Amino acid sequence: MTRTLVTGAAGFIGSNFVRHLLATTDDEITIVDSLTYAGNESTMIDLLQTGRVSFVQTDICDSSAMLEVMKGHRCVVHFAAESHVDRSIADSEVFFHTNCFGTNVVMDSARKCEVERIVHIGTDEVYGSIETGSSLETDPLDPRSPYSASKAGSDLIASAYFHTFGLPVMITRCTNNFGPFQYPEKAIPLFATNLMTNRNVPLYGDGLHQRDWLYVDDHCSGVSLVLQSGEPGEVYNIGAGNETRNIDLVRMLLEILGLDESRIEHVADRPGHDRRYSVDTSKINALGWARRFSVQSALATTVEWYAQNEWWWEPLRSKKGAT
Repeated sequence: MTRTLVTGAAGFIGSNFVRHLLATTDDEITIVDSLTYAGNESTMIDLLQTGRVSFVQTDICDSSAMLEVMKGHRCVVHFAAESHVDRSIADSEVFFHTNCFGTNVVMDSARKCEVERIVHIGTDEVYGSIETGSSLETDPLDPRSPYSASKAGSDLIASAYFHTFGLPVMITRCTNNFGPFQYPEKAIPLFATNLMTNRNVPLYGDGLHQRDWLYVDDHCSGVSLVLQSGEPGEVYNIGAGNETRNIDLVRMLLEILGLDESRIEHVADRPGHDRRYSVDTSKINALGWARRFSVQSALATTVEWYAQNEWWWEPLRSKKGAT
């Protein structure tokens, strides 16, 4: 039996990763989360009922607390981060504090506790916009927003702990995730819940920005594989090959819900909006990973989840920034 600590697992991807571990391992899991606006106790209800998951509410920037809670854990998966680009443009300070300083605390605590395996969760946004082709793990970093700059910094901090101290850390960089329990300020749950509540979809600019949409279950299986079989010090891209223009994504949602394009509301583009992301996944494919879900099938599943779980997302929409 392995004791695994997962930071940020009261949030979207982290909580789904814990569900993946519960379904595929016999791990005993500790969730560490400070319960900021995007981390909610309601997201963990099913997890804490299993008897295999414990929860510690603390800030990853609290070095003494992190050192204490990490003792006795063999593995660490570090999801905790500020992650919303628009919020980083409005107020960047918390992004650099949490994503850079917080990651340093997590890595240093893992070093002192002699953790055997640690995965740091990154993002493809650190590569910046790419007009053609796909980004390799060895490509230069070119972040274009305070959010992606803070995540690039956190990747470099994690890498420095491998090179300086031999910390057995692997870094993953994923494309845009979607699925159950995603906070309703993010694109797909915002669009879906807007449409379900008779609101329009706010679409940035011309809607031709392109993203590779990765269903969260596929992402979790990739992270789990890297945790088990990845090489310390290495970076692994995780993408689905589901590259879709934002306007086409909205059209898929409208079709699923039986609505027409009169529900699209074009709004002014945000500053520094990257046009296209795409990552080369050959490296993680060589470990044996492949995505299982197309954007079309997983989008329908996701919309159905939000339709059936208004109890979860409706209270969150009233919070600042959710609508």
